Amino acid sequence: MDLGATYLGNGCSEFLLWAPQAQSVELHLLSPKERLAAMAPLKFGYHTCQVEASPGSSYVFRLNGKQERPDPASRFQPEGVHGPSQVVDPHFAWDDGCWFGLPLRCYIIYEIHVGTFTAQGTFDAIIPRLQYLKDLGITAVELMPVAQFPGGRNWGYDGVYPFAVQGSYGGPQGLKKLVNACHRKGLAVVLDVVYNHLGPEGNYLADFGPYFTDGYRIAWGPAINFDGPQSDEVRRFFIENALYWLTEFHFDALRIDAIHGIRDFSAQPFLAELATAVRREAERLNRRLHLFAESDLNDARAMRSQELGGYGLDAQWNDDFHHAIHALLTGEQAGYYQDFGRLEDVVKAFTEGFVYSGGYSAYRQRRHGNSSRDVPASRFVVFAQNHDQVGNRKLGERLSTLVPFQGLKMAAGLVLLSPFIPLLFMGEEYGETTPFLYFVSHTDPGLAEAVRKGREEESAGFAWEGGIPDPNDEKTFHDSRLRRELRRRKQGRVLAAFYRELLQLRKSLLALVCLDREHAEVAAYDRILYLRRWGEGDQVFAAFNFDDAPAQTSLPLPPGRWRKRLDSSETRWLGSGSSTPDTLESPCNIVLPLSARSFVLFEQIDGEQDYPFSVV
Repeated sequence: MDLGATYLGNGCSEFLLWAPQAQSVELHLLSPKERLAAMAPLKFGYHTCQVEASPGSSYVFRLNGKQERPDPASRFQPEGVHGPSQVVDPHFAWDDGCWFGLPLRCYIIYEIHVGTFTAQGTFDAIIPRLQYLKDLGITAVELMPVAQFPGGRNWGYDGVYPFAVQGSYGGPQGLKKLVNACHRKGLAVVLDVVYNHLGPEGNYLADFGPYFTDGYRIAWGPAINFDGPQSDEVRRFFIENALYWLTEFHFDALRIDAIHGIRDFSAQPFLAELATAVRREAERLNRRLHLFAESDLNDARAMRSQELGGYGLDAQWNDDFHHAIHALLTGEQAGYYQDFGRLEDVVKAFTEGFVYSGGYSAYRQRRHGNSSRDVPASRFVVFAQNHDQVGNRKLGERLSTLVPFQGLKMAAGLVLLSPFIPLLFMGEEYGETTPFLYFVSHTDPGLAEAVRKGREEESAGFAWEGGIPDPNDEKTFHDSRLRRELRRRKQGRVLAAFYRELLQLRKSLLALVCLDREHAEVAAYDRILYLRRWGEGDQVFAAFNFDDAPAQTSLPLPPGRWRKRLDSSETRWLGSGSSTPDTLESPCNIVLPLSARSFVLFEQIDGEQDYPFSVV
């Protein structure tokens, strides 16, 4: 039996609720005809009944004859987080029967916030934009959380009904329509899910059972009970939720938010149990399904196999990669950026994954992380921008307002020429300048003020200037919407074309297709980063000049002839003009001139292929 309301057909629905704290439970149908139905108790605190209830019927559960609450596993909350739940017909006319998903190495992710990606802020409004993303070179669309949250404005991390699709976005049918349209275009779809906490408003789970624990403290509210008494059923709730998105909605991957907030000291961790369940479901469906983790622990166990003591998740967002290139490009040294700023940090990010792998962190005032040297490159997701790194700034500034145009091209090259899974944040590809601010729409004034003060305190360590825009003000939300007219301006057109060129090269050059650190060498020469990658009879090298002045340096290079494939300093990319020749002849090293804040990419056109030439 599935949790919540399951429509069985012929006007009949089955209801299953976990409420171990209730002495009695009744189903209170509110429409189309009001009635009460007693629910039969089952083992482990479950209650069930079958009644006449068609899709569209609204209902709540009555606990102990008096307290009425929406369904914790509600599929739809048309009247918001405080309103009744609604029975939903799961049927949808899918036409993606020949879609089997993408391997990890093929993922090029584009992160979207549904509410601000378009003026309409709906799933339907995204669909006409999919061809643009496909033409850009994107292969996977990632949606920030869509579980029902209070009001119509929220990042999504205040969701309180993990199974219910946000009504203002278009509800469950709208989401299925979007996923189906993505698959029709050959795009995988990733959903951001939150299993470390629930939002504060409309959160009624504690009235049903011990979903939360006082044994741990996390920053966002009560910690979820993953290892205490009766935690087996809590785990079942969230694992069933993950499978629900992957099966009923045909998602290809889930990004699990902030796993460092999942406090679990059990011998069989929840995350490992989740990974096992998803792997079994992938085998049953004959589809590729993936789990991506977000974590600030720099703990490689998330990605290691369960046989080696890990959780068996497929990939992890790598904040260290972001911090390393951001600090170099912007010069920022406040907050966690104080741990970064050296070119050697970028080298380590490229060669190992985590920059902090057990070394001392001045920001944390302790040792941080463990080694990820044994983790394949294809299991790291890297980025120059994402919703967290932009939106958690006090004023939500994007990189386009922090660095010159040449720096934006450098950031694109570092991410897209890396041997990792790249992620772009919506609007990044054309240099969107609209901020991405933190916004909510809480109805409780006290809660709204607490959120505002909390955001002020979080940003205090960065010494950013200016007051924080009020998260509960509707203007903050509207100010965060993309302004696509920037794509039509010269700089926006050129940057978008630059991203398309980079993505085309990433897909067509075999040395870049191979996501393998064992076939890559990286080194720092003063302010120049040297990257060489090879595989499948193809070989490339790139050189990045982080200096504000032109530079030249001697670089080791395997013998042969090399052809320039991309130069960010060329005038067609609005650069100052290239000083690098179109072809190179290498005996075993070269002296390469580079323009300020620029990079070049060369491909070997004849010579010793797959030659493991050592960088000294």
